[in-house]
Amino acid sequence: MSYAVQTSDISKFPIPSGVFVEKVISVEHYTDELFKFRITRPASFRFRSGEFVMIGLPNAEKPVFRAYSIASPNWDEELEFFSIKVPNGPLTEHLQKIKPGDQVLMRKKPTGTLVNDALLPGKRLWMFSTGTGIAPFASLIRDPETYEKFEEVILTHTCRTVAELKYGQDLVEQIKHDPLVGEFAGGLRHYCSVTREDYEFQGRITDLMVSGKLFDDLDVPIISPKVDRAMICGSMDMLKDTKEALEGFGLNEGANNRPDTFVVERAFVG
Repeated sequence: MSYAVQTSDISKFPIPSGVFVEKVISVEHYTDELFKFRITRPASFRFRSGEFVMIGLPNAEKPVFRAYSIASPNWDEELEFFSIKVPNGPLTEHLQKIKPGDQVLMRKKPTGTLVNDALLPGKRLWMFSTGTGIAPFASLIRDPETYEKFEEVILTHTCRTVAELKYGQDLVEQIKHDPLVGEFAGGLRHYCSVTREDYEFQGRITDLMVSGKLFDDLDVPIISPKVDRAMICGSMDMLKDTKEALEGFGLNEGANNRPDTFVVERAFVG
């Protein structure tokens, strides 16, 4: 049975306090498991690029909320999200069927550790992502502040299949022509790898880091705590392994109240 949260449905259920009710502007499906959507942005809503919010639908007395990184930068007049489709998932089985004009709930308080303020100054910023973990970096690579703080930004994106890379590839191509950040695009590099199909670069990002192939492919020095900073977002296994790899290079984990050489987003799994 098809499911949609029509505007008229909003009156059927009480809206929790501390929640915005926003309208879906657009939806784009990339694969059977990945899609993005954009919603209206409340006039009073402020966030730092890289943060996440709790998203839900007005389809129950007690709606289910899940953490979603905001993929749009903090200057955007709309809010963008990049999502997986989980069969029988309490939220995504419905969320994946939204259409323009439908309603989405969003809690009012953004948070997260993948923000520029949580890192010490450096020369090169690495963004390590798998799957929909690219979402917070989609926000950060569209924020001029990122390029003001770092001379070079390297976004890595590892997926199972080539088709799953398209969201990031389209985004990076669009940035080159963006009137606000296009002039900084020369400092942005995008490294894609896949694990289950033939592709130019293959393998888990941690294996490519430890073997040194990642650095050879990009023709950059091995990660050093003197000049390199890093952010990690992806599956739990990826977070653990990438964190260990970075610590092996001498980097230390930081936080909003204690900036250091790398940060991890543990609230997100994708």
